[in-house]
Amino acid sequence: MSNSMQATVQGAEVAGVEPITAPSDAPASPRKKLFALLGLAIAVSAAGAAGYWHFVGARYVSTDNAYTSAETASITPAVTGIIKQVNAVDTQYVHQGDVLVVIDDTDARIALAQAQAQLGQAERKVRGYLATDKGLTAAVQARAADEARMQAQIASAQADYDRTALDLQRREKLSANGSVSGEELSNARAAFASAKASLVAARAAAAQASASRGEAIGSLDANKVLIDDTTVDTNPEVLLARAKRDQAQVDLQRTVLRAPFDGVVAKRQAQAGERVNPGDALMSLVPIGNVHVDANFKEIQLDKVRVGQPVTLTSDLYGSGVTYHGRVEGMSGGTGSAFAMIPAQNATGNWIKVVQRLPVRIAIDPAELKAHPLSVGLSMEAEIDTRAPQAN
Repeated sequence: MSNSMQATVQGAEVAGVEPITAPSDAPASPRKKLFALLGLAIAVSAAGAAGYWHFVGARYVSTDNAYTSAETASITPAVTGIIKQVNAVDTQYVHQGDVLVVIDDTDARIALAQAQAQLGQAERKVRGYLATDKGLTAAVQARAADEARMQAQIASAQADYDRTALDLQRREKLSANGSVSGEELSNARAAFASAKASLVAARAAAAQASASRGEAIGSLDANKVLIDDTTVDTNPEVLLARAKRDQAQVDLQRTVLRAPFDGVVAKRQAQAGERVNPGDALMSLVPIGNVHVDANFKEIQLDKVRVGQPVTLTSDLYGSGVTYHGRVEGMSGGTGSAFAMIPAQNATGNWIKVVQRLPVRIAIDPAELKAHPLSVGLSMEAEIDTRAPQAN
């Protein structure tokens, strides 16, 4: 440093003013470091968000608006009667084929006995038709023989008529010269009259025989209509009686109501001594071993959802410690609002667009469902993997 500069510095120190120093290579300020760290954090966050969206957000869709459901069966009678016995109560687990309700079968047994008796009558009646057919066939043949005999009698009477007519003609010619007595002429006339009457009678008998033969043929044809191309077992009257007998047997069997599948009894209303009619709801049966999930996804989530995609499920009943695996079985044909009793009327002008939800049916792995049973109506959470290979 020169003498003049040194003097200036010393003078400034004496005057209490901080001397000006020359610039040097000092380290960066803390603010710059803070901005650098903030930019790095933003870049890392953006990369993480992009990675999450690519690998997770754009691949999975989830909802907590999901509930268990099942095709519940309503146990209803098919016959009218009085309940004799009820073998199931609410919450009871029953197996397929177990007897749930027994209806008094007295009326059904009587109806079956009547139907069996009517079947026997029908079979005997048809056998009578077959026997009558043989008798009518013989009658037709007999009437034909009578008609032939009457034709022979007509021929004989015609011959007698011709003979007596010629004999009378001769005697009348001879009576003119007295060659024939009056008595002989009278006898000839009597013989002619008798022959003529016999001819008329023979012709009438032949007509009657022909009519009798026609009547017998008509009766035979009418009887054949009842048995044509049939046997006792295939005759329509027997088939009808047998069908009524079978219906009576079915009605008797229907007095015992059995479980159509394994499940839990719910909403029991049947009571012993109560008279029921076909269609009355006695109880419901819930197949808890065949429960599925109806997940209501927003419409904006379903563009990549397809049938067969895998689904991960958790239940509020067991918590996150129990995970179910399933697959998409199908999507509903309409949203919940579309099937509401009072659907939204957008044409009124008083309309606000609301994101709709579409029910998606999800099947659950039967083994997992057996290990951790679910009841109908429980809350679930569902997450669909839209990029996983679809199951066949």
